[in-house]
Amino acid sequence: MSWSGWGDPARARELPEQVRALLRDLLGVRAPDAPAVPLESVRLPAVALAGPVLDALADVVGPGHVLTGHEARVRHTRGKSTPDLLRIRAGDGSDAPDAVVLPGSHDEIAELLRVCSDARVAVVPFGGGTSVVSGLAAARAGFAGVVALDLARLDRLRWVDAESMVAEFEPGVRAPEAERLLAGHGLTLGHFPQSFEYATLGGFAAARSSGQASAGYGRFDDMVVGLTLATPAGTLDLGRAPRSAAGPDLRQLVLGSEGVFGVITALRLRVRRAPAGSRYEGWRFASFAAGTAALRALAQDGPLPAVLRLSDETETMVGLARPDAIGSGDSGCLMIVGYEGGSAESAVSEALSRLGGELLGAEPGEGWERGRFSAPYLRDSLLAAGATVETLETAGFWANLPRLYDAVRLALLGALGAPLVMCHISHVYETGASLYFTVVTAQEADPLAQWERAKAAVNAAIVAAGGTITHHHGVGRDHREAYGAELGPVGVSVLAAVKARLDPAGILNPGILIPQPDGGGS
Repeated sequence: MSWSGWGDPARARELPEQVRALLRDLLGVRAPDAPAVPLESVRLPAVALAGPVLDALADVVGPGHVLTGHEARVRHTRGKSTPDLLRIRAGDGSDAPDAVVLPGSHDEIAELLRVCSDARVAVVPFGGGTSVVSGLAAARAGFAGVVALDLARLDRLRWVDAESMVAEFEPGVRAPEAERLLAGHGLTLGHFPQSFEYATLGGFAAARSSGQASAGYGRFDDMVVGLTLATPAGTLDLGRAPRSAAGPDLRQLVLGSEGVFGVITALRLRVRRAPAGSRYEGWRFASFAAGTAALRALAQDGPLPAVLRLSDETETMVGLARPDAIGSGDSGCLMIVGYEGGSAESAVSEALSRLGGELLGAEPGEGWERGRFSAPYLRDSLLAAGATVETLETAGFWANLPRLYDAVRLALLGALGAPLVMCHISHVYETGASLYFTVVTAQEADPLAQWERAKAAVNAAIVAAGGTITHHHGVGRDHREAYGAELGPVGVSVLAAVKARLDPAGILNPGILIPQPDGGGS
């Protein structure tokens, strides 16, 4: 993973001249004044951890698994949101951990949490580092230091129960490796979010990830049938049946908890038989409203394909649904439909035709498939060209979706003047759907302040319009206070009480997820 951008640096690319011209003419984008600094020039605070604490950490995991070097600290600083990248490219490493610690087992993690609790050292669980909501920037105030707990060594498929269709993984397994390991058993998870190439299974669980094939396979939290959590207060081992009436399901308390209650050390996951093949195609609808109505009909009445997503008029025109062919969009609204194995292709096609869709054939779907993981590379190229570009998402019930769509667009237009705002629906349910926005605008002199202004306006608009503050990106810091408004004061107090019981010293990812009682602070 690139330290100052997304993914493989070899896959970074320059924007085509036609796109640069479009940015200049449409948005007034100009090249930034200064290039990104080199890695060695990123400014880091001095290591704050005392020698005896570092020695105690090394005693648990071995000296070779406690890293305090410049590069290791930079690579574990923050995540991959636009503000994260703007800061690191400007040389700001102020949120860097003091050390990177790589445990090799549940028992080592449990002992590390004890050591860090005793020494008041903040602990940030670290998987693929793909957070886009400031979920890896722990608060330092009141702590002796911060360590990044990198789970890369916990990378095994432990067992497969083919009769029950359940597999147990360690949390540090990256998604492509999980698919490779399961393929040896003729199985798949079917979870392919945009972060697929770099994110870990533990990260998927901690952030309630939702993959691009969620219409067919469900969200990642639907796949978790059991898990093990190491906490400073002890171990939670949850899930002994597919469903249970034995009180509230504590698995749901861990899923989406973003490392503030404990460290996931094992996941028991529902798996599916790998499909014989897959096929993608494109459909055109006259308007976003017409396409949305078609999505709702499929979600409520069936049949559902594995992949189902709809771009609005602007995203279709720009061609963002196909990042490998940006600028080659068309009119109307593009819907991508994906089938796997024995999906009911003829029934879906009949329904979409009846609902006003025009079949465009395989080419748009295959183009989307080729570029399905490449949009973050395009984001990095736009940043380098002088554009502020970021994504945000929400979800709501079908009846409220038009209001939510308009509220977010108006908030972005009001905060940024005349940005390019694009949207697609990528996850559908019987009762509602997600909305995923991409916004592009010319960078101001202070692009961080520019985006913070826009993000604050959007968060307020989502809350006021009755949507959820996040559908699959997570809460982190960016959504923390809006999450508090969504939960209400009683809900916030419940989270705080769970935190106090499982993590009495408050060392786990402090400042993340749980809203502050006064609505601010760290």
